[in-house]
Amino acid sequence: MKKIERLSRELYADTPGAALYHYTTFSGLLGIIGTRCLWASDIRYMNDSAELRHTADLFAEVARERMESGQANSHLLTQFVDWIKHRISSGHLLFAASFRSHGNLLSQWRGYSLPGKGVSLGFCPELILDCARRQHFLMGKCIYEPKRQWRIIHQVLDALEEEARLSSQRKEVKGEERLALYQDIFASMETDVLRIAAMLKHPSFSEEKEWRIVSPVVSGRGNSLPVLFREGHDMLVPYIEFNLSLDGKPPMLDHLYLGPSVNANISMNSIKMFLDKNGVQVQRGIDYCRIPYRRR
Repeated sequence: MKKIERLSRELYADTPGAALYHYTTFSGLLGIIGTRCLWASDIRYMNDSAELRHTADLFAEVARERMESGQANSHLLTQFVDWIKHRISSGHLLFAASFRSHGNLLSQWRGYSLPGKGVSLGFCPELILDCARRQHFLMGKCIYEPKRQWRIIHQVLDALEEEARLSSQRKEVKGEERLALYQDIFASMETDVLRIAAMLKHPSFSEEKEWRIVSPVVSGRGNSLPVLFREGHDMLVPYIEFNLSLDGKPPMLDHLYLGPSVNANISMNSIKMFLDKNGVQVQRGIDYCRIPYRRR
């Protein structure tokens, strides 16, 4: 196994030990229960997609540091940084859905729901893991710590330089041939680099303690994943469905929070009626978030 593959697998080795929460609107709740699916969006179109630019910037910073030390293959790293900026924004597709370790955060109610119309769905982690395995998704815990991110980027570049060195030893190349060789190496690493990028988030988001399910990487137009589209804030957003149903049964919830509302009691009653009608059990019940509501 190549170093880059081993590193990618290590980032998806953690297992959640408690409920995983998915924040959404009432419309999202109706859709999730009705279709028994979550929408896994193309990672470049998610609300906090600036994280991919964050990863590209990290690669540029670490590559510059290595080149300034005089101990790196400057031509290789320069080509790689240019390539990664292009491919992260317009390369292979990777779809993901987000969960939070904490189901009642004000920042998440503001970011992922509407006033009076938000819920946080708590899923049993074993359910999500089982569904992920069946659909060939990976699950990983997002990384926010700058030192650890820096270390991971260095490991990726170590793997890149080693692969370039081994490839050059197998076949002596120069000039345009060397550039073509580098492009082949970059392409062979793209899947793992993209999976790694999906786990590196800007430190300012650390409160979220996010977990992600991440799809197989989709390359080219002739793929087996049925890509759908939904309306975003100012563009169409590609997504695929992540099935939450095991053996045709309704998805089971571990817990549910109702978001800030001026009608908390009757809203909780109607949610319970809706879930009962659809055969959805909530093992630990429904709770109100108790965060003060203010209409702007």
